[in-house]
Amino acid sequence: MFPANSQVSVIQQWLPGAVAGDQAATDALLRHYSERLTFLARRLLGDFKRVRRWAETDDVLQNALLRLVSAIRAVKPATSREFLALATLQIRRELLDLARHYYGPAGLGAHHESHGPNESEPPDPGDVRHEPSSLAQWTELHEQIETLPEEERDVVGLLFYQGLSQAEAAEVLGLSLRTVQRRWHDALCKLHRIWNREE
Repeated sequence: MFPANSQVSVIQQWLPGAVAGDQAATDALLRHYSERLTFLARRLLGDFKRVRRWAETDDVLQNALLRLVSAIRAVKPATSREFLALATLQIRRELLDLARHYYGPAGLGAHHESHGPNESEPPDPGDVRHEPSSLAQWTELHEQIETLPEEERDVVGLLFYQGLSQAEAAEVLGLSLRTVQRRWHDALCKLHRIWNREE
């Protein structure tokens, strides 16, 4: 859906200007990248209906883009690899803040009952099965990804968040396919308990 070679070439074209503060280059870079961010926001919010009650994909996209613009100016990524890692970090932070805001101790979602006791419509069985426990697991998963070694975090960012294939990730990172596969396997082993919903 998002060929790595096309993505890398566009990033390399506009990134130096965006880092230098050129608004036209920044706008062009974000126009190219907003489709991917939209895809990621929609995919990651897809299983959490009660979170989507409070924030839509467009809300997440807007906040992620604002974070990304600030991060580009502050961090000044020099390569497409650094840009993609930075963008992935902003997505992760936005998702974590979203979960904490709506389902933390004082969150609106944590204290809102969608179906009152006298309402005829029963709760969606999928919601009952997946929330709030899977929301906690979702939040924990993103937090644990933050703690992975950088080389594993980069691979998880490209495969899990960016949706690249292993071959595409290898191209972006300048690594062999076997190295990407090994780092992905190592990361999954560390995230196994959360990923597989084990106690």
